[in-house]
Amino acid sequence: MMISRLCSAFLFLALMPAMAIAASFSVEKTPTGGAIVKLDGDFLTELVVDQANKTYLWPIIGTSGVTMTRAYPMKTVEGEQHDHPHHRGLCFGHENIAGYDTWAERATFGDSEKTAERVKHLGAIKLREITDMKGGEKATIRTVSDYVDAAGKKTSEEVREYVFAVQGGNRVIDVDIVLIASEGDILVDDKKDAGLSIRVPSEMAVDRGKEGDKGTGKIINSEGQTDEDAWGKRATWVDYHGTVGGKAVGVAMLNHPSSFRHPTPWHVRTYGLFTANPFGLSQLKLQEKSGAVTLKKGEKITLRHRFVFHDGDEKTGKIAEAYEAYAKEP
Repeated sequence: MMISRLCSAFLFLALMPAMAIAASFSVEKTPTGGAIVKLDGDFLTELVVDQANKTYLWPIIGTSGVTMTRAYPMKTVEGEQHDHPHHRGLCFGHENIAGYDTWAERATFGDSEKTAERVKHLGAIKLREITDMKGGEKATIRTVSDYVDAAGKKTSEEVREYVFAVQGGNRVIDVDIVLIASEGDILVDDKKDAGLSIRVPSEMAVDRGKEGDKGTGKIINSEGQTDEDAWGKRATWVDYHGTVGGKAVGVAMLNHPSSFRHPTPWHVRTYGLFTANPFGLSQLKLQEKSGAVTLKKGEKITLRHRFVFHDGDEKTGKIAEAYEAYAKEP
């Protein structure tokens, strides 16, 4: 009997590495009104709500403990690109909703007469409240935010949900955004600079914006188009991978079939910007006719995307399979 029990115990221990261990997430409020998400007690990301004209997640720790977001402009790191200060971590912005710009920010522009008009039209996405925040095998943060004009007057509102999970070794962040014409009719314009974005680390860019200054990255979409050829194309998913700190890692963004104008066009750049943009149909050169849409009071636009942080390339990360599973979710 004792031998039998010992054999059972040894067998259990031998099988332990192969057994799935459930992730444990926790979420806690920050003094500034944002939130920090931890995975198994370690920092995963922070929802930053008080540093720009929009909220954003930064930094984001991917697989292998690698930081998957550029540090600038939140932090100055030698060797990084220091362009486009409005590319903050993982964020959403739009150059013209109801006449105001939440994509750019004051630091985007110089002091020329040409940019003065753009500065007049800078708006903001202001967090009103976090309506739900919980941890467990997944973590959830739900927010309500007001879109305001340059004078702070509300033009519309947004409901956003982040869900954090671990799936097959990949770290996953779902971002669902509902834009609501709460105050009256609003124009959602056709703009290239609009959508849900992540700015990848400079090392992982395909190039760093200067001739001959190559990074380690590669862009590939669900249609097999790569690098510059993936810009402005419709696809169900796009993957951006390379090396960071000597580790092969990547991030994919998946576009759910229920999302506005699925499959979305992609404003994805070889210098590191990675954006799903269903708004800029003419500016992304998909069609001559403007893709601007007017929402009547009470009407909504729903955007649904999943970020998958993985090791290796899109094949190692099983991104095509991840999309098939995501597409079946209600």
